[in-house]
Amino acid sequence: MRTVEGFDDFEIIDADAGERLERWGDIILIRPDPQVIWQQGKSDPRWQKAAAVYHRSSSGGGYWEKKGFVPEVWSVRYGDLTFNLKPMGFKHTGLFPEQAVNWTLARRLIDEAGRPVSVLNLFAYTGGATVACLKSGAAVTHVDASRGMVSWAKENAAASGVDGGNVRWLVDDCVKFVKREIRRGKKYDAIIMDPPSYGRGPSGEIWKLEQGLFELLSDAGKLLSDDPLFFMLNSYTGGLSHTILNFMVRTCVVPHMKGQVTTDEIGLEVTKKDIVLPCGNTTVWMK
Repeated sequence: MRTVEGFDDFEIIDADAGERLERWGDIILIRPDPQVIWQQGKSDPRWQKAAAVYHRSSSGGGYWEKKGFVPEVWSVRYGDLTFNLKPMGFKHTGLFPEQAVNWTLARRLIDEAGRPVSVLNLFAYTGGATVACLKSGAAVTHVDASRGMVSWAKENAAASGVDGGNVRWLVDDCVKFVKREIRRGKKYDAIIMDPPSYGRGPSGEIWKLEQGLFELLSDAGKLLSDDPLFFMLNSYTGGLSHTILNFMVRTCVVPHMKGQVTTDEIGLEVTKKDIVLPCGNTTVWMK
């Protein structure tokens, strides 16, 4: 498992009874996590001092209960990257800190390439990977179906000082966009995709990971340049094993290319416990 290091503005302080006690900068939040099935007691006093707690609803969704001061927007830093946070629906803050291991990997590969690199970021959310790649000088095409998330990604780019970089911000259905790029003959040196288990496009298109991933991967492989650098697939769906994800990338995306395909879990350490919480899988092909 690859774990995040050096993210001083984020910490899982403790985890117990289905919840995580987290520090985001100076703000402490409690959020649910279904993997935290143990009940060993919440002895750390910060459990009682959280600024907000997210409660799940039995009918779906949930709500934030504010117990202290929570800014409408605040920022955290990871190295030379800055991200704006906002409490939002379904327990999220607009950032998945476990992805920092992948931002770091993408930057290293771009830095080591020693040449201009074009990156396609699909299901790009609030732009963590986009900002990281821009910081290393890559040209990035950022695609997400949510206009609000693309606007948020632009804010993160500005906060990190890369809003003047070579970037295209696109509100689009990722599946349809990839097919159009194939027809246009467009090519990219690196592709990053973080597809949800379920989602809707800007015109109501329905996406289900198990039904759509095979075709999307097959199409995305056609967009790789003649001298590609890497392909990165993130998955949060527990039903798809390491073996399946690795096989699909090897056979759908890079069947005739040299290089290496690896699949591993990414996770976040819990300070008060001797455990790393799994946060999904990442499959990477590297030249």
